[in-house]
Amino acid sequence: MLPTCRVMTDTKINDRRFYKAQQEADFAEQQLSTPQTQSKSYRLAFQDTDFLLREDLRPVRFQLELLKTEMLLDEANIGSMLVIYGSARIPEPEAADAMLAAAEGERATIIAERMKEKSRFYEQARHLAQLAGKANVTDEEGRRHFVVCSGGGPSIMEAANRGAHDVGAESVGLNIVLPHEQAPNLFVTPRLSFQFHYFALRKMHFLLRARAVAVFPGGFGTFDEFFELLTLVQTGKIKKMPILLFGREFWNRVVNFEELMLEGVISPPDLDLFQFVETAEEAWNAICDFYEVSH
Repeated sequence: MLPTCRVMTDTKINDRRFYKAQQEADFAEQQLSTPQTQSKSYRLAFQDTDFLLREDLRPVRFQLELLKTEMLLDEANIGSMLVIYGSARIPEPEAADAMLAAAEGERATIIAERMKEKSRFYEQARHLAQLAGKANVTDEEGRRHFVVCSGGGPSIMEAANRGAHDVGAESVGLNIVLPHEQAPNLFVTPRLSFQFHYFALRKMHFLLRARAVAVFPGGFGTFDEFFELLTLVQTGKIKKMPILLFGREFWNRVVNFEELMLEGVISPPDLDLFQFVETAEEAWNAICDFYEVSH
């Protein structure tokens, strides 16, 4: 029998053999300046922005945008999220009053009146986030659940992050680079504030950890996210979860779900994929009932 060879604690046998990327980058910065080292071709590939932004590198950028957010959410111990979709235009009640007072002409007045009507949803989104934040649901491994997540922008999105902030809870903001907007709202937890170039990757991150989705009145972006979610659940690509539509009157006015079913383009059971709610309490109770979580 061969004798056991013990590894002493002061040896270097466990040290890594290769330098870390940051160390290599530091070495590169210290090199002498010559025509060769100043050439773009000589840059380290992972430090070469011009190279990373080439058309050929789009698959790599896709992967980076998927991986960065996934890794940081995982490091933040976020097991699941309560995703809140909604308009970037619906004002707070006080701002809605000012909008209505400033309206000129019939169309502008109708729009202002309807914005005033929908302004109550700002407070409902804020309150729903407060309920989720105060619940502080965790599992046996200490992973946090129903962490509030919004698109990181203004209006309903701001209300969601603000509600979590009100009760001292962290919240996620998945912002997107757009030509005319937008900066993240000030209530997103800074370390959980992400910026995306690709809509597809952003939408994927909304749903990878989603265990419930609250959909407030909104426009093209909200419809895009909502109907993609419905399609994924309808086709069995993801499991069912609470999908909560705030404001039955709004949704029935802008989308005739019943007629879609009667036209035969969706099935009667598809109307059960979502439910209408009016208040934050109603929505939170539906989520708790679905997952058998204490209210």
